[in-house]
Amino acid sequence: MFSSVLAVAFLCGTIPALIWLAFWLFEDRKNPEPKRYIFFTFLAGMCVVVPLVLPLEKIVCSLISGSAICPDHPSAAVLFAWAFIEESAKFLAAYAAALHWRVFDEPLDAVVYMITAALGFAAIENALFLASPLAAGHVAQTIITGDLRFLGATLLHTLSSATVGLLLAYTFYRPASIRLRAAVVGVILATALHATFNFFILQKGGGATFAVFLALWLGIVALLLFIERVKHRPAYKYD
Repeated sequence: MFSSVLAVAFLCGTIPALIWLAFWLFEDRKNPEPKRYIFFTFLAGMCVVVPLVLPLEKIVCSLISGSAICPDHPSAAVLFAWAFIEESAKFLAAYAAALHWRVFDEPLDAVVYMITAALGFAAIENALFLASPLAAGHVAQTIITGDLRFLGATLLHTLSSATVGLLLAYTFYRPASIRLRAAVVGVILATALHATFNFFILQKGGGATFAVFLALWLGIVALLLFIERVKHRPAYKYD
């Protein structure tokens, strides 16, 4: 029974992430990345959640809140620390799987691989959130949770990681020291975005949900516009 719940949760968490991945890869259809690197990056994003992120988040929560059990409404400090851990982990997953290999050979690649790692991460995170209501037999709650994560949390991971990717894209032709600084700034900006979203969703309650989701979707529209600029920007303009 337990294994079947995990299997269903895994499928329900992974399939929406793959749908979004197909959408973003379609944006790069003229110069597609090698499928094996997309697979490795997605898998790397999946594999950092349980063994790396969850233990670190529990330790941080214990240190900041003074309790081994994290509260339902964590403090802003805990939310920021969690966001930093997750954004750093997604960047490291993308870097290990693709960004330090020769396959990273054009600016847009940074955005593609960061989004791919983020969606791999989101797939397992979604599955973890869906496992509990599934195990309890709460079908309606499972569907609602899945929908909210498909339209909200999964896109948040995409947007925050894409922020790092865009800064790497805009510094692609610059010296390594500048690219490193861009990565650091990108992770900080992604952390701020991620923590702000979680703060308003968890601390402000349902009244803020619509405004937060609207801001998130406007961010996705802005991301699409920036991706188009990266596609059509001549190399010399990055110097």
